[in-house]
Amino acid sequence: MSKFSGPTSIERTKACLDAIENFDGTVNAMITVTADEALRQAQCADDAAAEGHWLGLLHGMPIAIKDNIMTAGVRTTSGSSFFADHVPNDNAAVTQRLIDAGAVITGKATMHEFAFGIRSDNPVSGQCRNPWNPSRIPGGSSGGSGAAVAAGMCVGALGSDTGGSVRLPASINGISGLRPTHGRVPNHGSTPVSATLDTIGPMARRVADVARIFAVIAGHDERDPLSADRPLENFLPTLNDSIEGVRIGIPRNFYFENTDPEIETAARDAANLLADAGAILVDIDMPGAADMQRWTTILIFSDACAFHAERMKQHPEMFSKPVFNRMSEGLNFTAVDYANALRAQEAWKSQLRRTFREIDLLLSPTLPTPIPPIEEDKSLLEATKHATRNTYAGALGQLPGLSIPCGFGSDGMPIGLQLEAAWWQEPLLLRVGCAYQAQTDWHLRAPPL
Repeated sequence: MSKFSGPTSIERTKACLDAIENFDGTVNAMITVTADEALRQAQCADDAAAEGHWLGLLHGMPIAIKDNIMTAGVRTTSGSSFFADHVPNDNAAVTQRLIDAGAVITGKATMHEFAFGIRSDNPVSGQCRNPWNPSRIPGGSSGGSGAAVAAGMCVGALGSDTGGSVRLPASINGISGLRPTHGRVPNHGSTPVSATLDTIGPMARRVADVARIFAVIAGHDERDPLSADRPLENFLPTLNDSIEGVRIGIPRNFYFENTDPEIETAARDAANLLADAGAILVDIDMPGAADMQRWTTILIFSDACAFHAERMKQHPEMFSKPVFNRMSEGLNFTAVDYANALRAQEAWKSQLRRTFREIDLLLSPTLPTPIPPIEEDKSLLEATKHATRNTYAGALGQLPGLSIPCGFGSDGMPIGLQLEAAWWQEPLLLRVGCAYQAQTDWHLRAPPL
């Protein structure tokens, strides 16, 4: 019965719902709260436990779901006026997998409008705020998911990552977040930004919880034409294995350039700690990395304009001005630009294959700059470009990437470490993340709400 030791599902769920009640007036992380259904699911988990039954890997775990991922019978707005009252009849593939594994769904986490920005502001529920300092952004576009986990409104959450939208909010809110290999987790039932790059990913304080959620949501679904038919091995029993001999690449160029000194120090200290645990640090060059943000931008913006073409044409007034202006940049790209971006992606993936013959993981700061204030006088286009400098390249390569907390700045705000691996190597990423968290407590620190 050791599976059921510790707080009951009802106790954990009530603690999360209490946090929503106490703190969401400040943080504004949850766009829809499903308290009654969460308590019902939690009671079912406890009733099963009392009879010695285990509902699955997520038995009784309170989880929030980003609001661009469909939930049957529960409003799914994508943070947009177009879908402010949209209630789907069906669950997304990942939503159903969470429920089937025993998760307790606390509600829908807010996000940036149409997942197109880093501030997590939208016309349905307004601006989400960082629980560490409500005057700062929570990151995006999955800022509600990151803030909800940090503020104790759930134990885990789902976000989606096109160019950094899981990893950046994880870093900015002081939690852990995984962008899986493109195609590893089905995007069925999720409002897209760019089908070329989108992937749904798990977020939680502990990498071990991220791993459990990932194990549940990964796997082929034929309803998503880009879903990969590739089995995921049972990696959870090896999560705490040694990282002796794992080769971690420290890039000489680009990733640490123009990085805030405190952030660089925290990331390099984290690398040294991993070396103390048995990893081998390897200095490495990443030719062409500086050009990848431009090519990624062309793919993301063009794909977004293609998906929203009719909405942009027929009802531009229903978009917020910052999102419409930023998205409209995609209309300036030509078919030749798009073709050139695809060729650049192919060349970059070829370069990454060579890189991952020399190393197993690539290490960098997730966000190389201090977390900006919400009211910063900077366009959404400029702000997002600045923040995504280290996350776009991995997204273009369709790599898996993990962000974990590795310290705090003198401003009291979290600092995130990004680890990226070759395709399908999420188990290695998660094992190294667990090894780091076994020696640190950054991920356990709570914001001063």
